[in-house]
Amino acid sequence: MPLLPHFRVWLAVPGLLLASGLAMAHPGHGAEHGGFMAGLTHPLLGPDHLLAMVAIGLWSLGQPLRPRLAIPLLAVGGMIIGAGLAVAGISLPGVESAIALSVLLAGILVATLARLPSLVGGLLVVGFMLFHGYAHGTEMPHGASLVTYLAGFSLATLAITLAARLAGGWLQARQSRPLRVVGAVIAAIGAFFALS
Repeated sequence: MPLLPHFRVWLAVPGLLLASGLAMAHPGHGAEHGGFMAGLTHPLLGPDHLLAMVAIGLWSLGQPLRPRLAIPLLAVGGMIIGAGLAVAGISLPGVESAIALSVLLAGILVATLARLPSLVGGLLVVGFMLFHGYAHGTEMPHGASLVTYLAGFSLATLAITLAARLAGGWLQARQSRPLRVVGAVIAAIGAFFALS
């Protein structure tokens, strides 16, 4: 079975998720399920969160950090740390600006196919996702279980970054230009977020 039709589906899914996110109120989904569904859907319904995770997944392809799951797992770790800070009531200044900047910078990393030392790349991913996790933590539905909420958005983060990595690997096997274009588009959207 040819891979191209499946790849088109993978390209269509983020657009559909973004469109559904515009039709629904962002916070509060899934509180009736103990927080798991709220955690699972929150990263999908925020275009800033979704684009950052896609960019990190794409960028992870060319990084020296091993094993291959290291960067997606570091993204999850950063999200959990950030959510923990929010739940603990620790204030982080400039969260929305940092989130927009993370989308911009992650897009630039993809567009330039930047290769960073493992420690620098790992810290960058954790730093980016810490702010996204903080936003998730502040928007946790009232009465939701913290553990199931964390499990939901951790699973979503891992799935999105891995799916982006797989799609990026498919693109990169053919040529690097489409990957660079996707990175440039993500960076442009991040710049728009930062200026809004």
